[in-house]
Amino acid sequence: MLYLCNMKQYYTIPIFIPEKACPFRCVYCNQYNIVGKSDIVQPTVLPQIIEKYLSTMPLFGVKTIAFFGGSFTGMSISEQNQYLEIASSYLQRGKIDKIQLSTRPDYISEAILDNLLRFGVKTIELGAQSLDEEVLAVSGRGHKVEAIERAAKMINNYGFELGLQMMIGLPKDNKTKALNSAKKIIALGAKCTRIYPTLVIKDTDLAQLYLQGKYEALTLDEAVNWTAEIYKLFIGNQINVLRVGLHPSQGLLDKSKLLAGPFHVSFKELVMSKIWKNILLDIPKDKTKHLLIKVGEKQINAAIGYHADNKKLLLNDFSSVVFKSDKTKKDFEFEYLSEC
Repeated sequence: MLYLCNMKQYYTIPIFIPEKACPFRCVYCNQYNIVGKSDIVQPTVLPQIIEKYLSTMPLFGVKTIAFFGGSFTGMSISEQNQYLEIASSYLQRGKIDKIQLSTRPDYISEAILDNLLRFGVKTIELGAQSLDEEVLAVSGRGHKVEAIERAAKMINNYGFELGLQMMIGLPKDNKTKALNSAKKIIALGAKCTRIYPTLVIKDTDLAQLYLQGKYEALTLDEAVNWTAEIYKLFIGNQINVLRVGLHPSQGLLDKSKLLAGPFHVSFKELVMSKIWKNILLDIPKDKTKHLLIKVGEKQINAAIGYHADNKKLLLNDFSSVVFKSDKTKKDFEFEYLSEC
């Protein structure tokens, strides 16, 4: 007998096009050092890459071809189409379910959106990074907040799924500005987002500012605390957080490309653990009682905490602490029972 699970599994075929078509060099940016890829994927090898990924994926599940790492719509229409024609052919044959891409807010126009619509692109992610004018200016983004607002409105009007990525800890950023940026992302109608803490990557303008003492990177604790609040804000407004923290490329792992900043291979786990710590601290303490906490299946590890930190903290205030998974609980829902 075959039982079908109603929980969808999602799979992504990432195509990295680092700094393709982008004439700007934001202070934090060196795509080659961040993603660890210096060779631009040419359209001729795209089918080979896609087929390799598809061969490792199960028959069922939602499969997406995603163009990352550059300013996709900054390329000429003809060059965009070389990639899109191949991706679209897989969409038309039912081998994938979705095409998405990332680009700059100032590389959106009606002509561009008409073309993307023709090839069945579903999601457009904009590198908003911040919605604070001062932060955008000193970060060298090359556009103002108005460009983000205009592009977001056009994307929504065309019926695309809008994504707005953000960074925390950019020059002149602070916690209040970061939270305001998150609130503006929600107000602009984003359906998904990514949260990246700013890292000081070698061979960037930010690296020079850091070495000159003109920029101070967030500590890991600061980055985790900011992100925990922002993540909770997004989830509370039904925004899908696609990623938290940068992909751990070799250059970040061995620190050969990393000068400073809050990089951690398990950054998201630290954030989720922090969210649950804030939640669980509200439980009335009593050292004479045993504590049973029920949380959703997907959240139990985060509730227990990174390296069981949350459980260890609770053990300071209770005789014993037990976590139990509960299928009826949604994200961040829990119930507890404390008894002698």
